[in-house]
Amino acid sequence: MFVTINHYAGRMARPEPISRRDRPAKPPLSRAAILDAAVAIVRQDGAAALTMRRLATELDTGPASLYVYVRNTTELNALLIDRYLSELDLSWDGREEWRERLQRVVDDYAALLASQPGLAAAALTTWPDGPHYLDLLELLMRLLDAAGVDTETAARGIDLLLQHATASAAEWAARATPAGQDLADLTETLDAASADRHPSLHRAGSAVFTSGTPEERTRWATTAIVQGILAQARDRPRPFRP
Repeated sequence: MFVTINHYAGRMARPEPISRRDRPAKPPLSRAAILDAAVAIVRQDGAAALTMRRLATELDTGPASLYVYVRNTTELNALLIDRYLSELDLSWDGREEWRERLQRVVDDYAALLASQPGLAAAALTTWPDGPHYLDLLELLMRLLDAAGVDTETAARGIDLLLQHATASAAEWAARATPAGQDLADLTETLDAASADRHPSLHRAGSAVFTSGTPEERTRWATTAIVQGILAQARDRPRPFRP
């Protein structure tokens, strides 16, 4: 009897298997759900932590399931950048002078990317994919059209404006990381310019290369690029119209 009772007690002590039917149903996968999870990861741990494996873990699925909705990490970054662009004001009612509105949207775009170091770096080689990116291009096209710039010059000019803003954002973001270079490193390098080998640099001094805030330097560059766009538009031969 003793053996029988203990054998029975041992059997009763085994954990009861949990039926999968008792678990709440997982929300269905979708591109929007994947992007929501990606944004959450980036905000919590930074863009460097965003991988397909980590994303699959957050969504309680396997990486293979994600590829039905997102081809690879490049497409994921393209969609994610577009999601962040939704935070920008991309409207223009025509009352604000075109030049000021263009400067403001470029500043906002650069600041947005600079706030996310990994995304800023990804944006250097990734075109955003989605309606908000198209909204950004549409706004810039409208602004340059208001300035009298022809379509082809405007398109190439917009590419240059966004390339510069993206590169600036990636530079600011990298400097903000613990492993990033300090501006003092560049100052030290420039101050080492020899009067014999680098006379122009020696005369100029390091301050001309390092002075000004990132925002001031980006505004200067934007102005210079816009002036170049306007000059190109003026010099471009006009189509003959009888």
